[in-house]
Amino acid sequence: MSLPLLSPPLTAPDQLVATLFTQGFAVLSAASVCHLAGVTLPSLQALQPAWDDLPPDQYLKDGGRYRRRRHASLQVSADHVQTMPHRAHWQPISYNALHGGMQRWFDPVAPEVLRQPAWQALLSWLGKVASAVQGEQTWFTEAHQFRIDTTDGIGRPTPEGAHRDGVNWVAVFLVARQGVKGGETRVFDVSSPNGQRFTLTEPWSLLLLDDTRVIHETTPIQPELAGGWRDTMVVTLRSGGFLDDPVGSA
Repeated sequence: MSLPLLSPPLTAPDQLVATLFTQGFAVLSAASVCHLAGVTLPSLQALQPAWDDLPPDQYLKDGGRYRRRRHASLQVSADHVQTMPHRAHWQPISYNALHGGMQRWFDPVAPEVLRQPAWQALLSWLGKVASAVQGEQTWFTEAHQFRIDTTDGIGRPTPEGAHRDGVNWVAVFLVARQGVKGGETRVFDVSSPNGQRFTLTEPWSLLLLDDTRVIHETTPIQPELAGGWRDTMVVTLRSGGFLDDPVGSA
């Protein structure tokens, strides 16, 4: 029997920036995301079919087959979202002990997805929120489409465990979940034992967190129905430049 899901601690739209200042993270309902980003829920739902065409992640060190993904790099400023040439995703081992230290060339997000007004609006809005907290600047942004499935009986959204990403901001949109149990989100203060647990279940609800202050993870999923899966859109924003391999980019 499945345990009851813990509801997320939703933040009121007018309290978003204040909540990010005080606790380092906030959770928004889909309605709040739409209101703040200036998009409609149908326009976000129209993006969802793009998650049905994600290639397998070829870099999983645990030998799993449960993750599919695409990746894009962008620069987000006050009035512009610019797609950058495709590049490798890289993290240092200090932030990702499992998959850090290597250049991971994921397949790019499809151009027709990048051009969607709703996609552009979400990224532009995230840049504005980050600038409202940390000052106006250009944000070096990476966007990931993820599908975690139960092909192997279990799927791991964060196989590296509780972690930081080495950026300033991390946004996790739940795009959809189908026929799975688990997938509990956990956030922990980096300087204290304080933390919260909850499960994102509403499509296009959002966890937005300050990566310098909060460690995060999502627990594994298991099937409740055959072929179960969990889709997310993860966006990271970093000041000063992309997180690059210091050797590979020299």
